[in-house]
Amino acid sequence: MGEFAYPAVFFETHPDKYVHWDLQIEGQVATLTMHIKEDHPMWEGLYELKLNSYDLAVDIELHDAINRLRFEHPEVRCVLVTGAYDKIFCAGANIRFLGNAPHAFKVNFCKYTNETRCGIEDATAQSGQVYVAALNGTASGGGYELALACEEIYLIDDGNAAVALPEVPLLGVLPGTGGLTRLTDKRKIRRDLSDIFCTKAEGFRARDAKKYNFIDGSFPRSKWAAGVQDRANEIVTEQNAKFPNRTGEGVALPPLTRTTTDDGWSYPSVEVSINGRVANLLLKGPEEGPERSADTWSLRAFRELEDALLHLRINHLEVGLINIRTTGDSAKVLEHEKFIIEGANNDWFLNEVKHFQSQCLRRLDNMAKSVFAIIEPGHCFDGILFELTLAADRSYMLLDEEEENTVELSQANAGEFPMANGLSRLVARFPGDPEAPGVALDEDGPIDAETAEDLGIVTAAPDDIDWDDEIRIAIEERISMSPDALTGMEQNLRFGGSENCETKIYGRLSAWQNWIFQRPNAVGDRGALTLYGHPERPVFDFRRT
Repeated sequence: MGEFAYPAVFFETHPDKYVHWDLQIEGQVATLTMHIKEDHPMWEGLYELKLNSYDLAVDIELHDAINRLRFEHPEVRCVLVTGAYDKIFCAGANIRFLGNAPHAFKVNFCKYTNETRCGIEDATAQSGQVYVAALNGTASGGGYELALACEEIYLIDDGNAAVALPEVPLLGVLPGTGGLTRLTDKRKIRRDLSDIFCTKAEGFRARDAKKYNFIDGSFPRSKWAAGVQDRANEIVTEQNAKFPNRTGEGVALPPLTRTTTDDGWSYPSVEVSINGRVANLLLKGPEEGPERSADTWSLRAFRELEDALLHLRINHLEVGLINIRTTGDSAKVLEHEKFIIEGANNDWFLNEVKHFQSQCLRRLDNMAKSVFAIIEPGHCFDGILFELTLAADRSYMLLDEEEENTVELSQANAGEFPMANGLSRLVARFPGDPEAPGVALDEDGPIDAETAEDLGIVTAAPDDIDWDDEIRIAIEERISMSPDALTGMEQNLRFGGSENCETKIYGRLSAWQNWIFQRPNAVGDRGALTLYGHPERPVFDFRRT
């Protein structure tokens, strides 16, 4: 199968531009209806989005809807996720789309959809917007995985609708967006029952699905609409009691200002330049004080950073290393941080800004690219922005005798923005020295380069004589190594400590899917994914490895 050279993917959209989702808000209940237009795929002419199946464009709209509900509709307490077509909720990721997609695109698609589904769970936990899957028909593959990300799942009981994860028997691959992990770790389903379910292509209808906890309940067709609405109203009452401070007008998210440059692109607070296999990313600190608006630096700069990371991930596969630099007034960075963290407890909007920043930092943790932080005089890697340094695989801080070069830790580095494993990046940095994070946080005032190296919060602090050569050599060595080996190494080293559902989804599933997507049993000339929909049966190499 030849590799399809796909055009650049853009990640910004707006409800006015949605093609595949209908968003309706009635009081405190929002309804997101998956309404796939089968003749509007992301890559025209290659496939049709039949049976409410989806591609990356569908998920980009879903991600936008989740964020807009959090920022623009704080009154919403329950979000119903349902389908527009009779007898089918969603058939999952479109197989023709996956079949045409290059390998790296498949893996990045799975990663993006994983992050979107984790965003659903974060909205439920942190914003009091409980997502409920109202499966008006069969939900298979990624359609059921979308339902699994919701807090509750209800299936219409019409004698036909079912839930299923048919990837293993039909496609020779794994569920790619957390299905296996959420069965055992979230819904606590026994592994033998999960085994039967994941090898039974037709899945379970309502009775057995409820009996074995694959769904939370069902309603017959005659009582479907009323049953779902009653449950939504109950959730609204429950959430109003849990989140009494989530009141007030929503804050509209304006479009980003993105400008193409000769060697990359830029936004007001983020610049990206590409030099061969290296991306240089410069994040500019705030010039004005904090304010409660969508244009405040704390939100806008992180929205720009997220967009930049997504473009680097999907559209610049050749980039193997991101060098992150910052510039600006450290005092203003810390002022913005304090405004957000102190206000988050009482102001729903500032709480959303904080969680968006956390989401963006997790995207950086998940980048399948090496990340270096380069700390030079004039930087603002302090507080919340020092999290970028802690997220990096290595950090270099110039030891300059003539020009001040210091960093400052703050409350932001003490666990306000946890990684997927629940640990602060500072704690995760010192798996063998539990006292080290506290020692670093107890430093009074700015920390110079030599002290930062001694504390272990930066990798190295070369002086100005060695600086240029050491940085150059580190970059040249890094981009000369196998990208596959580096990706595996980095993802293992970044997430130490105990695992949870989210780390398993990103680490375990993404790694195995990456491997399986390259195996002939899945994508060879006679592989299951290649021959899906054809009359020929796949031919497997039955040797296990």
